[in-house]
Amino acid sequence: MWDWVRQLGEWAREDAPFAVATVTACQGSTPAEPGAKLLVRGDGAFHGTVGGGHLEQLVLADARACLERGESRSYRYPLGAKLGQCCGGVVDVFVEPVNHGPRLYLFGAGHVGQAVCRILEGTPFRVHLVDERPEWLHGERVPAAVTRHEESWEDFVTQAVWDARRTYVAVMTHRHDLDQDIIAAALEKPARYIGLIGSKTKWARFRQRLEARGVPATLLSRVQCPMGLELGGKSPQEVAVSIAAGLLQLHHQPFVETRPEPSASEPPRLRGVSSGE
Repeated sequence: MWDWVRQLGEWAREDAPFAVATVTACQGSTPAEPGAKLLVRGDGAFHGTVGGGHLEQLVLADARACLERGESRSYRYPLGAKLGQCCGGVVDVFVEPVNHGPRLYLFGAGHVGQAVCRILEGTPFRVHLVDERPEWLHGERVPAAVTRHEESWEDFVTQAVWDARRTYVAVMTHRHDLDQDIIAAALEKPARYIGLIGSKTKWARFRQRLEARGVPATLLSRVQCPMGLELGGKSPQEVAVSIAAGLLQLHHQPFVETRPEPSASEPPRLRGVSSGE
């Protein structure tokens, strides 16, 4: 018997998006049974079966579509001539995406970083907090749901899962040299959002240095600095509110994968606060 629980656990730990397709009801003669499951990844890999044949191919395609949209949905499949099957029965399947929500890779567990973690609690964001300082990373004000990484940013960047739709990056460490190096590394990865805490002056200096290192302007245009929405206020909590609001606003907008085009002017970006850690 196929151990779908074990496979689900392995994929969930990998933090890769996948969909669970479950047969919920069968009427008449069908190759499937209620409770049969398929686990389907976006790259087409799957485990399990709902009966094979053309029915299974349709379920696989519909599961990938649900995963792409990030939504759950019920499907009904009449097993007639259109499916190339003559069973004459009907199969109902429920598809539910797993691990499809946005992930925030937050570098820096300082006052603003901890406040962002608290504000995003209860939202679709899964927060990964990265900091080598245990006294900050394991502070009592960091919510238990936050995944904490007490390791170097280089190790985290190398091992993390990066995705053009689901990955968001916020850089706010206690050192500007670290901020600059993390931004440079993140620009080489697929991500929907790359944000740097600080002022326009800070970003202008970073940009000049990164350009001198050969980073293309098309990549540099991806960086949002200042971060967040212009809400006013400079306290850590107020800054965190503006950053979280900007992240949520972007998350709830339709996703359009675009390639940055060279431009002589600064691209449109979220206006934000200029406070730093």
